[in-house]
Amino acid sequence: MDSEVINTEKHLELNTPEEGLALLGACNGHAGIVEKSFNVKVEATATGLVIRGEEKAVETAARIYNRLHELCQMGAAPVTEQLIRYLVDSTTQGEFADAEKFTPSLICVNAKGRPVLCKTTGQQKYVDAIRNHDLTFAIGPAGTGKTYLAVAMAVKAFRAHDISRIILTRPAIEAGENLGFLPGDLQSKVDPYMRPLYDSLNDLMGFDVYQRHLERSEIEISPLAYMRGRTLDDAFIILDEAQNTTREQMKMFLTRIGYNARAVVTGDITQIDLPQRRKSGLAEAARLLGSLEGVTSVRLTERDVVRNPLVQRIIRAYEKESSVKKDSQRRPAR
Repeated sequence: MDSEVINTEKHLELNTPEEGLALLGACNGHAGIVEKSFNVKVEATATGLVIRGEEKAVETAARIYNRLHELCQMGAAPVTEQLIRYLVDSTTQGEFADAEKFTPSLICVNAKGRPVLCKTTGQQKYVDAIRNHDLTFAIGPAGTGKTYLAVAMAVKAFRAHDISRIILTRPAIEAGENLGFLPGDLQSKVDPYMRPLYDSLNDLMGFDVYQRHLERSEIEISPLAYMRGRTLDDAFIILDEAQNTTREQMKMFLTRIGYNARAVVTGDITQIDLPQRRKSGLAEAARLLGSLEGVTSVRLTERDVVRNPLVQRIIRAYEKESSVKKDSQRRPAR
């Protein structure tokens, strides 16, 4: 960093060397994210950290590091690259005040003993919505944890004996390919569409436990078409990839909900694979039913993406192009 822009500095006192390692990251990886984002320099001192740079940038970086230090001391969650990028991104988007209040909360523990946490404010609102409503619509881009968090909440309710079974379903819609070209019988053809649900349950419960509950019909994973004519009592029901349901399919699914049942409907309305003349039932259902008692709708955004940071940039690029197209369509022809 050039010396001419180093005109102020802030010190952050730490209690232990371990806190410094957590905040700086392996090979100063965490510090590098903050340095690149705000054009500051972060270094270790005998008693903590020092941040140098232009006054406004130093103030912003110090605010992020103070929050990270608070989370460290609380033991609420490990300081990860994703958490730092979330706080940095919220700051650059002018939403740090909300992100600053966020504390990662434990949902459950997976099969390997690792905590499953809400990692963003949007994810926390999503989980709270599931806790407090019988039916939750979750709409958002890929990588925001819509499916995984819903399955985690289902596993938590199942372990607590709040419900007696978990039912996961998806419409078997092709993304540019045809089921008929896949080898095997019907179940073999359907399995690839259900793979994300299998993976989530295996991670949360472990393969052996998951298989045991599957054999007892306490867990069911099936295409949406198999839901017709059923009443689903005492169950946690998840409809995934709901952007690929038609209006009729969505109505059919929602009217399956029985007593002591909780349902979560997830989807991304920017990735609809239905034929062009068919309208998605997801956005319509969220709009029509969102004001009903016991029903809520949650919107997740690119800031809630917890995959590779590249995914956020990809989503923003597509959204920017979409916005430009909409603006051009609104302009009157000359």
